[in-house]
Amino acid sequence: MKYDIDPDRDLSSQIAAAIRDAIITGDLIVDDRLPSESDLAERFRVSRPTVREALKRLAAQSLIRTQRGATGGAFVNRLSYEEAHRQQITTSTLLLSMNAIRFDTACEARYALERACTPLSAARRSAEHLAAMRAEIFRQSQPDLNDTGFCASDVAFHRALVDGAGNPVLSYQLAGAVEAMQPLMNMITFTARSREEIVSLHRRIADAIEARDSAAAEAALTDLEAYTQGLARNVMAERAQKHG
Repeated sequence: MKYDIDPDRDLSSQIAAAIRDAIITGDLIVDDRLPSESDLAERFRVSRPTVREALKRLAAQSLIRTQRGATGGAFVNRLSYEEAHRQQITTSTLLLSMNAIRFDTACEARYALERACTPLSAARRSAEHLAAMRAEIFRQSQPDLNDTGFCASDVAFHRALVDGAGNPVLSYQLAGAVEAMQPLMNMITFTARSREEIVSLHRRIADAIEARDSAAAEAALTDLEAYTQGLARNVMAERAQKHG
């Protein structure tokens, strides 16, 4: 573990980075117990509160867990895909909202990634994935479904499509693209969109995935992207006209 830190930079973040690097390189492995707070403070030549803040950072990333008692301490955690999935969504949402990513840029990235997993989904999807997609299409068709419910169903439909690829690494990578970007896209376009048009496009996608026709599924996703981009342009043009 690297112990040299720059006193002119944030100390706790440097300590957290050093421990994280040790986990990534395998110097610390799953279930290894970290040195005590006092030991780490001595090694890094900082105060115990600074070490404690570094450990909080690592715990927030699910890289370590803490246990109390005589056999307690901080231990290297086994990070699950479910935990990583949630972090990916949070990180992507923050990046999009805090860095003012252009709508068309986010939309382009999201659909490019989703189309990339479509051939695998067409080949590997299970009956459960198809049932989930059909259930969301049915839900989206209900006239009493509110906007929040429609947005949630929209995300669930695309999550089923991605998960149908049967690859947890892809599901993790696409979590940010679908589950972080989709709600933001919905916020911009929900006032102008046609639910009937979206349901029709979703049905085309589901039909193609069921038929194991990846080309047709990719074409439907491309049409959905074009529809979404067109809605956003119209909404933004109207807003500019109002404030112009």
